[in-house]
Amino acid sequence: MSKILIALGGNALGKNPIEQLELVKKVSLIIVDLVQMGNEIVITHGNGPQVGMINLAFDNNSKSLGFNMPFAECNAMSEGYIGYHLQQSITNELKKRSINKNCVSVITQVIVDKNDKAFSEPTKPIGNFYTKEESERLSLENNYIYKEDAGRGYRRVVASPKPIDIVEKESISNLINDGNIVIAVGGGGIPVVYDNGVLTGVDAVIDKDLSSSLLARLIDFDILLILTNIDKVYLNYNKDNELGLDILCVDDALNYIKDNQFAKGSMLPKIEACINFVKATNKQAIITSLLSAKDALIGKTGTLIK
Repeated sequence: MSKILIALGGNALGKNPIEQLELVKKVSLIIVDLVQMGNEIVITHGNGPQVGMINLAFDNNSKSLGFNMPFAECNAMSEGYIGYHLQQSITNELKKRSINKNCVSVITQVIVDKNDKAFSEPTKPIGNFYTKEESERLSLENNYIYKEDAGRGYRRVVASPKPIDIVEKESISNLINDGNIVIAVGGGGIPVVYDNGVLTGVDAVIDKDLSSSLLARLIDFDILLILTNIDKVYLNYNKDNELGLDILCVDDALNYIKDNQFAKGSMLPKIEACINFVKATNKQAIITSLLSAKDALIGKTGTLIK
């Protein structure tokens, strides 16, 4: 039996609530398969499309509402609604298999440094994809910053400060020890800073893989399993000479980062999250796709970072 932290990409959860409800059913099958094998599971998830959708909806109605919704609150809303879908679907699958376990979501605050340089250099993509022309027009309208995202189009980018600590870590640990399946640090968690000793939300999105790695280190997980939209890590990704990696050691990973092999806001934070976990724990991390999760855990596919 292993204690596994599973980090799901926000893009794997769909672009709207209806689509997400269907997609989380596939997620639940795989999660409960791993539970049935005797593993203890904590699930984290991204929220790029979802928090962007929520923020855009409020932006479009700000005049009639008479206020702009702060981004930290949009993060909290996305964490709540994605967590609700996941825990409902996982609970339904547990009952279908007569497994006596509970699944619970924890709205999680993650502490960042208010002086993090990320606040002046936004890099985290959120929301919808746009063409170059659309992004330029929108930027003039709303003063947001848009950048090209891994060859898939242009998206709004916001600050992505590094996570320092997790406020609810003890509560999450207690829930795991009591045998619960836990959903936590959704969307990387709600970014907060200490302002004169008081927790205060800030406008940012913390990378969920970095927060997941931090949680896995703080609560002593055995495996960090990052699930994305490809089966393994590739060098020269999407080029004629791309090369899939079955095993990646930390030293090689650091050299590949220096060679700019991994895209910022995409594969790079996943690799960095795995490096942080492996270096701190001497345990292993895996990057693979959702459908390949079970095979990756037994070494049939995926990229093993050690």
